[in-house]
Amino acid sequence: MMVEISVEAVKARAFEIPTDRPEADGTMSWNSTTLVLVEVAAGAKSGLGYTYSDHSIVALITSKLASIVCGMNALAPETAWMAMQRAVRNLGREGLAANAISAVDTALYDLKARIWGVPLAQLLGSYRRNVPIYGSGGFTTYSDTELAEQLGKWVADAGCTNVKMKVGSEPDLDPHRVQVASRAIGERANLFVDANGAYSVKQALELADLFEPHRVKWFEEPVSSDDLAGLHAVRARAPAGMEVAAGEYAYTTDYVRTMLEASAVDVQQADITRCGGVTGFLKIASLCEAHQIDLSGHCAPALHLHAACAVPRLRHLEWFHDHVRIEHMLFDGAPKPRNGAIQPDLSVAGNGLILKEADAERYAI
Repeated sequence: MMVEISVEAVKARAFEIPTDRPEADGTMSWNSTTLVLVEVAAGAKSGLGYTYSDHSIVALITSKLASIVCGMNALAPETAWMAMQRAVRNLGREGLAANAISAVDTALYDLKARIWGVPLAQLLGSYRRNVPIYGSGGFTTYSDTELAEQLGKWVADAGCTNVKMKVGSEPDLDPHRVQVASRAIGERANLFVDANGAYSVKQALELADLFEPHRVKWFEEPVSSDDLAGLHAVRARAPAGMEVAAGEYAYTTDYVRTMLEASAVDVQQADITRCGGVTGFLKIASLCEAHQIDLSGHCAPALHLHAACAVPRLRHLEWFHDHVRIEHMLFDGAPKPRNGAIQPDLSVAGNGLILKEADAERYAI
């Protein structure tokens, strides 16, 4: 007998949180981050999800998407996901619409798990209990001292064996900054670099050779993620021990399929707050499995955690400075690292996150 519990309400709110200091990467700078929270109610239970996006999507969620989802079966989030995809056809499935759908989808999965009274990782099925993380930040606005302190702390305090820094704002300075970071972590960890698409192919290849002696094992978006031929060229000619990664801007499974078919990456990235939520993330995981390529979760570690347990070829999650800080500011139940990994709390239902209403209110838009 099919059990149905209708979704009764979909609510959305936006919060803007200032950064703790100025931040920049290879192609942009910022001083605040906006989190859009979605709460979905059914059967006397409520589930929450969110995305990092612009506050303008609140209206899209509370009007078009809410009108689609309300009345649908809360125990069948995949059905709601498909309906939302169809509803935004004429708006465009990528970008803001994908962010909005991702927030609703993650809330629906949390709701389903809370209705059943089980942790989300158990509902989805687990390949692992612990999820490896890598420390991520090292913004190009940081001084050498700030860069060294942040990366060194992730290794010493969180037990990370991989840490990542931003490059690309001033390419001529990047070899020096990489050397500073490498000295800070010593041989205790590998160094990752993320150019956010700032380099040309020739620049990326030249810098890859300069980075290689400093144990740089991961070159993220050396060129634009839209330049699949360029990514493939860098991947083919980079030092043997250096992997090329990209995919954080994948909003659809079609985009990921194209990237994988182009042999553009050694490790595929996906962001649960952009790629269609839990439904989209698991679809991408299946594509990675089929192509024998590992998957790495981009940012939002608290929201990725349970879904990451359900991915067979998961490499790790990004312990991104901005999002870690925000998730601990706004939510009870945000994970804390131990020995370079985080794990879900299997004693509580759903994704384990509870909004700190009083703390969040000061940042409400």
